Amino acid sequence: MSLLLTLHPVSWPLVLFTFVCGYLSGSVPYGLILGKLAGLGDIRQSGSGNIGATNVLRVGGKSLALATLLLDALKGAIPALIAKQVHMDYGIIIGLGAFIGHIFPVWLGFRGGKGVAVALGVTLALSWQVGLITCLLWLAMALISKYSSLSALIAFALSPLAAVFITGNNQLAVFMLLLAAMIWMKHHGNIKRLLAGTESKIKLKKTAAP
Repeated sequence: MSLLLTLHPVSWPLVLFTFVCGYLSGSVPYGLILGKLAGLGDIRQSGSGNIGATNVLRVGGKSLALATLLLDALKGAIPALIAKQVHMDYGIIIGLGAFIGHIFPVWLGFRGGKGVAVALGVTLALSWQVGLITCLLWLAMALISKYSSLSALIAFALSPLAAVFITGNNQLAVFMLLLAAMIWMKHHGNIKRLLAGTESKIKLKKTAAP
């Protein structure tokens, strides 16, 4: 944790409180909520079974997926932006909490999404330059490969380098490396399908839920 926290002395009760606030914000399953409001039922029973924007795109179409993407990004970005005004340490801790809350939400039996949108939101809040480059890398890879998973894997694998070369902030670089590692772990199934050539490509047309 010392690589993420630079404040000395560290107020651990405040760190814990900050992390929990981030976790609670990140644990709100907007994809699931929007799917139910749109009459799609439980989107975990359709498509890939994920609660993120990519599966919402498959099941509910572009508008619903965009709304999910924005809300998932904002639930990480807003807390991180607010906490950053106090100190970068708290921005990172609350951002980490929001990311973990999304992928392990207590309300869904700790089975959530893969955290890409939340991670992008947090990154934009902590450093808009690094966040913008990560978004552009994702977009470029998505246009080239048509694979959302591959785009996320490459974009976040390169994000620590972007943090080092753009900001020179080792603390931010370590945080981006941590996010990238967790995103890669959450995409283990996608990686297997990419290697096998069976991964689903991005489709902008709405498909009927089974």
